[in-house]
Amino acid sequence: MIQKKAQTIITNRLVMKSYDDSDLERAIELLTNEEVKETFMLPDFESIEQAEKMFFRIKDYSVSDSHFEYGIYLQEKLIGFLNDVEINGDTIEIGYVIHPDHKNQGYATEALAASIEELFRIGYSCVRAGYFSENIASKRVMEKCGMVEISKTVDIEYRGKVHHCIFMETR
Repeated sequence: MIQKKAQTIITNRLVMKSYDDSDLERAIELLTNEEVKETFMLPDFESIEQAEKMFFRIKDYSVSDSHFEYGIYLQEKLIGFLNDVEINGDTIEIGYVIHPDHKNQGYATEALAASIEELFRIGYSCVRAGYFSENIASKRVMEKCGMVEISKTVDIEYRGKVHHCIFMETR
């Protein structure tokens, strides 16, 4: 049985928690960032209102025990997010994003490792994540967090290009 998730996850440098209305501008910057959209599947918003609508949906998810959704904060500034992609029994697939201004500093590894620990604590027995084959940095993050490649792969057409998505998991 899955228990309630922690309201806040604190690591050495980061705080992971639900979003606040004051995060709107920074969240939209993440959701519309071209570099982020290269490796994290996000829609092209036709208007700022559409992006705002998505923010308020994920904000609701972040306070719901039905979703594993957290904003990732460095010194009270939203620098990324982590969310469930699919939940199937005691297996959860997650995705994560760190703003390009903060990449290559270990924040994704720190956030993912803490999330995996929390997911096991609340009752999941398998945590899975996928990465586009060209996104070697994400593969390294997963490996550092104890995830291993599994046989599941899928080809996904995204932004006019077919991406080979490889999955990793930890139990």
